Amino acid sequence: MSSAKRPNGRASGPPVGGARNGPEGKSKQIKLVLLGESGVGKSSIALRFVRGEFNENGEATIGAAYLTKTINVQNSTAIKFDIWDTAGQERYHSLAPMYYRGAPAAVVVYDITSQVSFKEAQRWTREIIDFGGSCSYIILLGNKSDLSNDLRAVPYEDGKEFASNNGLMFTEVSAKTGMNVDDVFTNLAAKIAAQSSPESNSTTVRPTNVERTEKGGCAC
Repeated sequence: MSSAKRPNGRASGPPVGGARNGPEGKSKQIKLVLLGESGVGKSSIALRFVRGEFNENGEATIGAAYLTKTINVQNSTAIKFDIWDTAGQERYHSLAPMYYRGAPAAVVVYDITSQVSFKEAQRWTREIIDFGGSCSYIILLGNKSDLSNDLRAVPYEDGKEFASNNGLMFTEVSAKTGMNVDDVFTNLAAKIAAQSSPESNSTTVRPTNVERTEKGGCAC
C-alpha cells in the first residue's frame, strides 16, 4: 500500500505522541507504530481498523504511511491513535527508529504461514525493547489466521510463548475477515485510558506497565 496519499493522514515525518483536551475534557493522542516484514499485512490491518476495508491487491508501503482513528472508551476518554505503518523491506529498516522512538505503543506483525516473518517479528520486538525507550505497550499479532491450517507454519502456542516470555500482548488476527482486529485496538485504548491519570489531560501519555498474555481469547 503506497504512502503517497492516505485518508485522514499524510506521509511526512513522524509526529510526537501526546494528549490534548477533547469535548469531554479527556482526550489522549497516542502515537502507534506498525512493524514487521514486508507482506505480513501491516497495511491491511491498519486499513481494516481505520476504514473497515480490505484490499486484496494492496501495494507495498514505501517509507511509511500515516492514518488516524479515534476510539471512545467507556470512561468517556477519547483515544486518538496516530498510526505509522512502516515499510517492511530491509532497505527501509534504518528508518524505523524515527517512527518507534517516542511511540507509547507498537504493534509487531508476522504472517502465521511464514517462519521467516515470525523470526523477523522477534527481531523487531527485541529492537523495540532495547531501543524503543518510551514504548510501553507492545502487541504481537499473528496475521492471516483465516488461512487453512495446512498452510500454517507458526503454531499459535509459539507466538503466545514468545509474547509471554517478553511481556507482550498477543493474539492472532485476520485483516481479510476482520477477526480480532477491532478488539486489538479497542482493548489497547481501554488499557491506555485506565492507566492515564484523569487529571493529566495536557501531557504526553507514558504508561508504565506492559501486561502479559492471559490464557484464552484476545490477550490484547
